[in-house]
Amino acid sequence: MAGDESSEQDLWSRIDTSVPHSARIWNYWLGGKDCYPVDRAAGDEYVKVFPGIGELARASRGFLSRAVAYLAGEAGIRQFLDIGTGLPTADNTHEVAQRVAPDSRIVYVDNDPLVLVHARALLVSTPDGVTDYLDADLRDPDTILAGAARTLNFDQPVALMLMGILGHIVDDDEVLSIVKRLLDALPSGSYLATYDGTRPAGDTGFDEAQDDYNETGAVPYILRTPEQIARRFDGLELIEPGVVSHTHWRPEPTPDGSLPAPVDGYCGVGRKA
Repeated sequence: MAGDESSEQDLWSRIDTSVPHSARIWNYWLGGKDCYPVDRAAGDEYVKVFPGIGELARASRGFLSRAVAYLAGEAGIRQFLDIGTGLPTADNTHEVAQRVAPDSRIVYVDNDPLVLVHARALLVSTPDGVTDYLDADLRDPDTILAGAARTLNFDQPVALMLMGILGHIVDDDEVLSIVKRLLDALPSGSYLATYDGTRPAGDTGFDEAQDDYNETGAVPYILRTPEQIARRFDGLELIEPGVVSHTHWRPEPTPDGSLPAPVDGYCGVGRKA
């Protein structure tokens, strides 16, 4: 989506650099530059309490890449609805999908103005495919579906991607309601791919670091249990290996055949019958 100069100025005016923002902090942990001093400061404080957050961020990105490669490859999906895009980094959804299938069509959805500014510049499609961006809120699935229908054909299967975004919905019943509304609009053969951070099994500092972050005035993020994440797939056919730690979902083989160490995040992919 190309924007005119006035809309670009409007977007920049909406960016609040006085409060840390999860998408910018995530970008910082992944080694990106699209963040502000307040984000770097919050990210550094988080690392002091939970040094494993960088590893978790990379593991989350790894799952996204492997899931999209599976969906575009083995599953044969050619349409992707990626809600909660975040700031563009390496191996964005359209890059992974269009490497496998250049005719893939991707709609990104976010409501962060900085994400939108960068998306317009960087999320560029192959000539055979389509990449579009929708400025909308996760809590308004009807608006998302109406906007996505301008690019995606809802008579054909769609991969619904909710990667690390549902933690921003405080109430888990609302999470399930949003997922259901979105999936109900998609045809048989569609997929859900999702992940979120989970409450740590041991004393890792993850929950303490997240509580501290939630008190900064930023949009809070709620750590869920693996069981809560699994409920998102009710009524779907889970793809092996099911709902597992990010690092255990179809990882690259290790020399000794062992699984990588788990992280405090769970993920999965499910198919709508």
